[in-house]
Amino acid sequence: MNTPFALQQSRRAFLGKTSQGLGVVALASIMHQAQAAPGVLNSLPLPQKAKRVIWLTMAGGPSHLETFDPKPKLAEMDGKPMPESFTKGQQLAQLQGKPLNCFGPQHKFAKFGKNQIEICELFPQIGSVIDDICLIRSMTTDAINHDPAHMFMNTGSQIAGRPSMGSWITYGLGTEAEDLPGFVVLTSLGKGGQNQPIAARQWSSGFLPSKYQGVQLRAQGDPVLYLTNPGGVSREGQGADVAAINAINQQRNALVDDPEIATRIAQYEMAFQMQASVPALMDVSSEGAKTLELYGCQPGDGSFASNCLLARRLAERGTRFIQLYHKDWDHHGGVKEGVALKAQEIDRACMALITDLKQRGMLDSTLIVWAGEFGRTPMSQGGSGRDHHNKAMSVWLAGAGIQGGIVYGATDDLGYAAVEKITTVHDLHATMLNQLGINHNAFTFKFQGLDARLSGVEGAKVIKDILA
Repeated sequence: MNTPFALQQSRRAFLGKTSQGLGVVALASIMHQAQAAPGVLNSLPLPQKAKRVIWLTMAGGPSHLETFDPKPKLAEMDGKPMPESFTKGQQLAQLQGKPLNCFGPQHKFAKFGKNQIEICELFPQIGSVIDDICLIRSMTTDAINHDPAHMFMNTGSQIAGRPSMGSWITYGLGTEAEDLPGFVVLTSLGKGGQNQPIAARQWSSGFLPSKYQGVQLRAQGDPVLYLTNPGGVSREGQGADVAAINAINQQRNALVDDPEIATRIAQYEMAFQMQASVPALMDVSSEGAKTLELYGCQPGDGSFASNCLLARRLAERGTRFIQLYHKDWDHHGGVKEGVALKAQEIDRACMALITDLKQRGMLDSTLIVWAGEFGRTPMSQGGSGRDHHNKAMSVWLAGAGIQGGIVYGATDDLGYAAVEKITTVHDLHATMLNQLGINHNAFTFKFQGLDARLSGVEGAKVIKDILA
């Protein structure tokens, strides 16, 4: 009995033959007609101030008491027992059941800008652009340990498997980038060496289609593994293979209408485009000495400053959501030395990002957010550090219709809890979506029978008082 012809053909032979047939039209599209990907929101219900977001994540939990929240009363009470009225019955992380003593701010504060806003003197470069910044001193969060706190900040939930904010935004708005992902993640590690892992689930698309998940670009070495073709494989040959595979996938998708097949098609095409676009993105030789000096970085050094420059280049190329992680803020001990080191690594770069975008006319359409996953306790840990704390933290925003040169909210005299204009992570998400032209209450996705949304169901509010 003769074997049917279809069963005689190996997959490789079949693809080789069909690459000149099924894939010829798709190949032309891939090679020459890359297009920006639209989102599901055909029209925006609100005025769009922000076209993109650059989210600067200070991983580990920066101390608000050594950065942006001056507390002279805490300095007066340094070494004295923390009043029980603040802490009785309250959730603590590693200090639970231990003596609680006040620990004064370890660095002096100075005034900057037209409104003489006080921030730590370790951040004079951020101080030089404070008139472009809205400083929120009353932020709170639900989580008190690193991974769930990152999850809550990124997804609005401590439950793993929810979509990250970058995925929500690219799902809704799509991307203007023709040959780069709409959601890109960059990480950097400072000199302190506390390399706490950041799990890839932090930029997962969760229950949204997987084509909206974030793509991590490595700051040193090859930005993406397997970016170059192996020896003997030309770009045209690689494109023909991709086109043939996608043509087959498209035929199958026409029958079953599977979103994961559509994702696979899109990812094959994006990967092929990135082989050309990513090397050009990472090559900053055209930036010039003045720009590199502004950021204080060297090409390819893997620093936070270098990643800030790459963030600007991604923004120029249409990437919708760019998230930078800078690690090593977890100062259970040595907070004085640790924050001083972090300030050296981020101060100039944050200023440079704001200044560079402003000079290029992009700050008005770019929302910058600076945030950790929680704050730190006003009580000492081990005599020189601070424990995790979720009742008070400082974040700041700039650009895209945000008022500059203002302070919103306040903590109590000891910096233990937000007491004035208390703000939540869900409020922050709602405000971000608002600036992007999205009504956060109506922006939902049906999951397990419920209308899930980034801003949660607890009554999040847009922080209107910080909007220009």
